[in-house]
Amino acid sequence: MKLAIIGAGYVGLVTAACFAEMGNEVICVDADAAKVAALEQGRIPIYEPGLEDYVKRNFQEHRLGFTTDLGPAIQKSLVCFIAVGTPQDRDGSADLSMVLQVAKDIGRHMNGYKVIVEKSTVPVGTAKQVRQVILEELQARGESFEFDVVSNPEFLKEGTAIDDFMKPDRIVAGCDEVRVAELMKELYAPFVRTNHPIIIMDVVSSELTKYAANAFLATKISFINEMANICSKTGANIAMVRQGIGSDRRIGPLFLFPGLGYGGSCFPKDMQALIHTARAHRYTPRLLEAAEAVNQDQRRIFSDLIATYFGNDLKGKVFAVWGLSFKPQTDDIRDAPALTIISRLVEAGARVQAYDPEAMNASRQHFGDQPGVSFAASGYAALEGADALIICTEWTKFREPDFDRMRSLLKAPVIFDGRNLYNPVKLANLGFTYFHIGQKVD
Repeated sequence: MKLAIIGAGYVGLVTAACFAEMGNEVICVDADAAKVAALEQGRIPIYEPGLEDYVKRNFQEHRLGFTTDLGPAIQKSLVCFIAVGTPQDRDGSADLSMVLQVAKDIGRHMNGYKVIVEKSTVPVGTAKQVRQVILEELQARGESFEFDVVSNPEFLKEGTAIDDFMKPDRIVAGCDEVRVAELMKELYAPFVRTNHPIIIMDVVSSELTKYAANAFLATKISFINEMANICSKTGANIAMVRQGIGSDRRIGPLFLFPGLGYGGSCFPKDMQALIHTARAHRYTPRLLEAAEAVNQDQRRIFSDLIATYFGNDLKGKVFAVWGLSFKPQTDDIRDAPALTIISRLVEAGARVQAYDPEAMNASRQHFGDQPGVSFAASGYAALEGADALIICTEWTKFREPDFDRMRSLLKAPVIFDGRNLYNPVKLANLGFTYFHIGQKVD
């Protein structure tokens, strides 16, 4: 099929590359001319394992192209995916201005039957708005082309997005017409040859499904952190509790890792948007509100643990921070717990020496020339002269470090582990003072 992917951000670029990999003719549109030029030269603006190879190969084989010219892309394509950003507005709702602007542009350039697919994460009722905007533009032109609007949410995890798209657990498509449902099944058939389902539902249910999925996973994270906090009061072992409940098939072990809570571009924004939607429909989503509150508290609790150890006086203290991205295998620092932890330390008068395998550039841009924050060339370099190590992201390279070398570089062998990477008994035997999530602290 001939596809237009409008928006060359994280979702749009992965979607475009993966559809092209399956043989479709894909044109990816973005308003940022510099980004388009860089993509044409094989430079990828984000870190995502495998994405660069997909983009370069399909561009070289002429299945994938990039442009800033939206009109011709729409006119040449049967299916137009809207994959622009929906940032969080001041009131917690999703800002749909870019989505609706694309809808208006589609209405201006449409030259025949089109399928308009919502790929951006959008609240319930957005497809109806998109349809109305397109109809208004067509009426202004004196045209009456037929079109369908589909909700087709993405379920990509940063760090494994290529595999998630190419081998999905399921495809969800919200369609109000049989003809477009069959077209979506045809488009996605090559991705579900292992009999994973293509689930066809109404548009409104599809729009809510994306938010429901992210809200459930976020709630699991807050739940295990709540249990960890109870363990820290009772002396129970959170690792054993996690194993005990995670082995229950009704619960499962995924997203049950105690830590600093969720971050990134999806869970925080989508939780707030769903809470806003519920309130707008005169319903108080108490469980979602509680999960959000627990998530924010987790960062404060960890920061307080550090401050308490140092007698609530951090002035002049130096901390090494390992991990800046909100999760491993990405350079995304949006709403990353590390940013909150670092800001709290600096506000208290401490200095931070930070390192991350992929998120250094983004972090430098975030902090700028802020006094008290410096960036080290390696994890070990960050340790030099530090009063303690703080682990904020569970990169694999942090899992089996040289502890003897660490002890020799640190001013004192103290570790605050926000991701529970190490065995407490082993660390104690090696001479470290080791704090982790869920640990009972007297």
